[in-house]
Amino acid sequence: MRFRNKTALVTAAGHGIGRATALRLRDEGARVFALDRDGDALATMDGVEPVVLDLLDAAEIAALPAKIGAIDALANIAGFVAAGSILDGSEDDWNLSFDLNVHAMHRMIRAFLPAMLERGGGAIVNMSSIASSVKGIPNRYAYGASKAAVIGLTKSVAADFVAKGIRCNAVCPGTVDTPSLRQRVAEQAAQQGISVEDAHAAFVARQPMGRLGQEDEIAALVCYLASDEAAFTTGAVHVIDGGWVN
Repeated sequence: MRFRNKTALVTAAGHGIGRATALRLRDEGARVFALDRDGDALATMDGVEPVVLDLLDAAEIAALPAKIGAIDALANIAGFVAAGSILDGSEDDWNLSFDLNVHAMHRMIRAFLPAMLERGGGAIVNMSSIASSVKGIPNRYAYGASKAAVIGLTKSVAADFVAKGIRCNAVCPGTVDTPSLRQRVAEQAAQQGISVEDAHAAFVARQPMGRLGQEDEIAALVCYLASDEAAFTTGAVHVIDGGWVN
């Protein structure tokens, strides 16, 4: 098992890609701290240690290492997808996009990096998106800007600590079939006055492979980057989008 005798922490572990990542790490031998604000969702996961925490609370993040100890791998999965252009997106959506997608990730890294350095190494995997500096996606200005910041954060951490055993990489998925996406599909269908099936078909139609990505496919890449198999990989942006960017 790749993660035997290793400890990992996964944010947004109650649903979607975060859940798939936490369960895969568990199955590969890791001690997994599964963090989410949704305690009910965490309670349905066997074999992980639930951490109920709001990532918008800086004090809670700062106090977390003292509660759970040092970790070998940190998977920053949590994120918020805001819709709209710069003219019709709200100020609240802009602020939440950066508070959750960037500031919370920055705080998690700052909280757990010192112990990684003391132990001589660690792996950090940050969830970005192709909607970032990789590609401009219509009606995703706040999301795209925040996810571009994630790439910058990732590269900076990688450059600063590459000689001290720390690896930091970013994962940039395309459209993935998650509970969050299904909610957005339903909202878009209601806004456009079309069926959920037609709204879903529009998301699928833009995929060169003719299908959406799956949570487990993204989780597999996250776990690889968190593992020793990726020991020579840091500061990299890993696109996993079914060929959409090509």
